[in-house]
Amino acid sequence: MNNNTLQHYRYQQLEQQLLDGIQQQRWRLGERLPSIRTLCQEFSASKATVQHALQRLEAQGLLEARPKSGFYVTLKPSAIAAPSTTGKLEPPRPVSVSELLLDIMRRSAAFDILPERPSGDLPPGIVALNRSIGRALRRQRGDDYLYYDDPAGMVSLREQLQLSLSRRGCPLAIDDIAITSGCQQALFLALSACCQPGDVVAVESPGFYGVMQLLQQLQLRVIEIPAHPNSGLDIDAFESALKQWPIRACLVSPAFATPTGALMPEASRSRLLALAEQHDLAVIEDDIYADTAFNSIPDPLKALEAGAVQTAADPKKSRVILCSSFSKSLSRDLRIGWVCGGRWHRQILHLKMITQLASSRSLQQGIADFMEDGHYAAHLKRQKYQLRNQRDQLLGALRSWGNDHKISTPEGGLALWLELPEQADTLALYPRALQQKVVITPGPLFSASGKFSNCVRLSFAHDWNDHRQQALARFRGLVEG
Repeated sequence: MNNNTLQHYRYQQLEQQLLDGIQQQRWRLGERLPSIRTLCQEFSASKATVQHALQRLEAQGLLEARPKSGFYVTLKPSAIAAPSTTGKLEPPRPVSVSELLLDIMRRSAAFDILPERPSGDLPPGIVALNRSIGRALRRQRGDDYLYYDDPAGMVSLREQLQLSLSRRGCPLAIDDIAITSGCQQALFLALSACCQPGDVVAVESPGFYGVMQLLQQLQLRVIEIPAHPNSGLDIDAFESALKQWPIRACLVSPAFATPTGALMPEASRSRLLALAEQHDLAVIEDDIYADTAFNSIPDPLKALEAGAVQTAADPKKSRVILCSSFSKSLSRDLRIGWVCGGRWHRQILHLKMITQLASSRSLQQGIADFMEDGHYAAHLKRQKYQLRNQRDQLLGALRSWGNDHKISTPEGGLALWLELPEQADTLALYPRALQQKVVITPGPLFSASGKFSNCVRLSFAHDWNDHRQQALARFRGLVEG
C-alpha cells in the first residue's frame, strides 16, 4: 500500500467515525465538534487527515464550519445511512434456538473468530483482580466455609455496586441490589418474576441469542422489534406493537447492544419508559456492556426512571429491572452479576434462593476489594483504549473489502454487525468456515424468526494479530467465492 492509498483510507475511516459519533448522539444537532487538535489526538490522525474528513462532511451538508469557532453538527442522526434491520412486525411466536449456538459455545468462539487461546502475560487488571481474590480466600477464618452467603449477596460488594450506580445517576439502596451468578441468571430471574408461560415479550431484532434461550426455556412468546445498528430499538415500531399485542415485558440493551453495538439516544429511552408506564409492562434492562464504553459510561435506563416523579419517593415502584455483570468488562470466568428488581425485587430474591441458594463469599469479597482499591476503574481506563484500537483494526480490514457491505461502528461493546450482500448465507458458510479453522457467528442466531441470513457478528474482544487477520481473510474468500 503506497502513502497516497494509506492517506485516502485514513480520512475515509475518520469520516465514518465522525458520522457514527453523530448518529449515536455523541455530538447532537447544533453542537460543536472537538477542536482539530483534539480530534488528531483522539483518533491518532494527522492534522491534514482530520481537516480533509471535516471538509468532506461539510461538503455533504452534515457539518457547518463557523469562522474562529469550529465545526457544528447540522444533520439529524436519523438521516445517516447504516446497516438495515427494519421490516414489518410479525405476530408473537414461540422460540426455538438453533443447535448451532451450542457448537459455537463448545468451541469457546462466541467472541473470537479464531479461538486459539495463545499463552501470554495476564493484563494488569486481571493480575490485580486475582490478587484481591487470593487475599479474600486467605482471610477465611474458623468455620466460615460452613456458612451460606446472604441470598441478596455480600454487603461489601453491593456497597461498591451502589457507589458505581450512583456515579451514573442511579441512586439505589443496598437492599435494592442482589448478587447473581452472571447477567444471564439475572435476566432469567427477571423474566421469571414478571412473566408467566405464554406471555409476550418484546426483544430487539437483531438481539442477544442468550435471551432467545431464556424465552424458550420459560415458554414465553417473542415479538421482534426492529433495532437500528446505531440507535437501537425502533420506538415507533415498539409503540405500534403495543397497540396490537398484549406485551408483558420488553427486554432491551440500551448501551452497546450485541450484536450491533447500538447506543440508544436519550429521547428514545424517555419514550420507551413512557410507553412502559402507559401500557403497564416491565422493562428488563441488560446493562452488561455499559462499562466497555470508549468515552463516558452512559447512564442506565433505571437512572432516567429514578428521576421520574412516580419512583423518586419509592424506588420499589420502579418497573425497570436492571441486570448486569462483570463478564464483558472484566472477566468471563467470574460469573458474578447483579440485579436491581424494583417492584419485583422480593420475588427475584426468592427465585434466586430456589435456583442458586447463595453466591461465593470469597469471590464477592475479592471483587469488592478490587473495586474499592481503584483497580476496576484503572482497568476500564486501559480497556477502552485497547478495545477502540481493536475495533479500528477490524474496521480497517473490513473496509478494504469494497462497498457492497455495511458495517456498524460502535462506541463500546465487544462486537460489530457486518451486513453482506443479500445473496450471502452465513449459516451455509459456517461449516465451510470451520473447515478453514474459522468460527463465525451467523446472523440468524440473533433472531427468533431466522432473519439476517446475510449478516454476521464479528468481535473485537481480542487483538487482531496476524493469525486473526489471516482467518478474516479466509472468511472473506468464502464470502466472495
